[in-house]
Amino acid sequence: MASFLSALNPVPSFPDYTGPYKVGTVDVEIPVSELVPPSPTPDGAEDLHTVQFRVFFPGVPEPRGKRVTWVPAPQRLHVAAYAQFLGIGSTLASILSFLPRHLHWTTIPAIKNAALLPPPSDSPRSRWPTMIFSHGLGGHRNAYSHLAGSLASYGVVVVCPEHRDSSAPLSLVRDPQNQDSFSVKNTRRVVPYSRIPHAQTHEIWEARNKQLRIRLWELGIIFEAITAIDRGDGSLIKSNLNGNTPERALSQFAGKLDVLDPGRVIFAGHSFGAVTMVQLLKSTYYRGHPSVKAMPSPLLTPTDTSAIAKQITPDNPTILLDMWCFPLLSASTAPLYNLPLPCYTPSPSPSPISRLLAIESAAFFKWSEHLHAKARILSPSPSAVTRRVSQDEFDRRRLSKPHFFYVDGSAHLSQGDFGVLFPSLTTGRLLGADRRALSERVLRLNVRAQLQFLRENGVVVAGTAKADVMADGLGVSGRGEGEAGEWVERDEGILHGGGGEGECVEGDRCSGLGGWGVSF
Repeated sequence: MASFLSALNPVPSFPDYTGPYKVGTVDVEIPVSELVPPSPTPDGAEDLHTVQFRVFFPGVPEPRGKRVTWVPAPQRLHVAAYAQFLGIGSTLASILSFLPRHLHWTTIPAIKNAALLPPPSDSPRSRWPTMIFSHGLGGHRNAYSHLAGSLASYGVVVVCPEHRDSSAPLSLVRDPQNQDSFSVKNTRRVVPYSRIPHAQTHEIWEARNKQLRIRLWELGIIFEAITAIDRGDGSLIKSNLNGNTPERALSQFAGKLDVLDPGRVIFAGHSFGAVTMVQLLKSTYYRGHPSVKAMPSPLLTPTDTSAIAKQITPDNPTILLDMWCFPLLSASTAPLYNLPLPCYTPSPSPSPISRLLAIESAAFFKWSEHLHAKARILSPSPSAVTRRVSQDEFDRRRLSKPHFFYVDGSAHLSQGDFGVLFPSLTTGRLLGADRRALSERVLRLNVRAQLQFLRENGVVVAGTAKADVMADGLGVSGRGEGEAGEWVERDEGILHGGGGEGECVEGDRCSGLGGWGVSF
């Protein structure tokens, strides 16, 4: 407990975003009744009357704009929930939530309800690229704010759902029918965290599948909401139950999000969130595959006319951060496991560009058994009998290799906000400034890799801050273009330099991936 309290003192803070754009944010909660769900309501979601998400976006500079707090309201309940998540008893957690509120004052460097910056005039699509990011266990819609805000500062609209599958420390579901009730307690339902063991049993796998069904159902509805907002659906915009978000803050997105053309949306997630995106992509893309249709209890059955079914193609850029593979190994979802990610679909005119970026923590990379499982999942032949997918397999199917990296010295929590706010939790024996420096470096490398990955996929984003490139010492030897000023327009060294293209650190541990893993 002492270490927990010390981590909250002084007030934890975020570094500024390094992109050329200021960042705005809006908080959204839409009644499910306002939308047509793409699939039937799964078990456990009957009382989830809304979907909730936060949006980070390039904003108009507002010197007097108000920041948002990192801990969602009501803060006391969320702090107590986080304390319990970290293993502190419920009674003591409740007491701690009343102690000096250092964490309560932590703010996200994004302006609440800011005006959306118009897309650049030279942008070929006149729309902002859009990402949907799924959180892991213990996360919520604010838990990856530094990563999401950093991408927004370079020109990406990032939608961060809050899953109500009991994976968040606490989530509050507003009741659309009782918003005029005098008692606040009557207007919301509490969804607490459910602590599920990690044992490899049928019961545990089914518990995770139950969570995944809720998550995928939510993502399908959220994407329906996003496309409706882009269409300027006034009725849906007015239905937002978050009274702190004015209608103009949502209506300004009409016609500005690159979400309508198939294959344009970026799908990303961390840990269980990365698993969520794998199952969303496969369940949607292979919805007509005989083995998937034969599943007794599918994770998602989207209709062909749903927005999510129209969006997912082999071309969607996919970013998987430290994916926790255990939930993918369930026997009941084996048909999905055995099918490759959509990006590996053979094409008569294949693209040489990789649609898949996976970034590991050093902790997960050194977990040999888990790495082998991940190698299969990220390969074009997950069900292959051999341990290693050969170069011939890629050449024969004319497929591009995935980008696969890990960040030296990083922990599983390093890619979320915990790494910056509480570096003592993710940096081992390092002290003081060294902890903070490593935590910021991990996220900086993640952002650089994701930006360059998006550029190579034809997504228009701003040039990476030259200071960030120089700080890491990767890709500064002529691999980037436009380096004369403050920005590096093509930061190629982050994906194709550093450890040497094609070189695998501890190559025997990369079996199944063909040896493309490099450390930053």
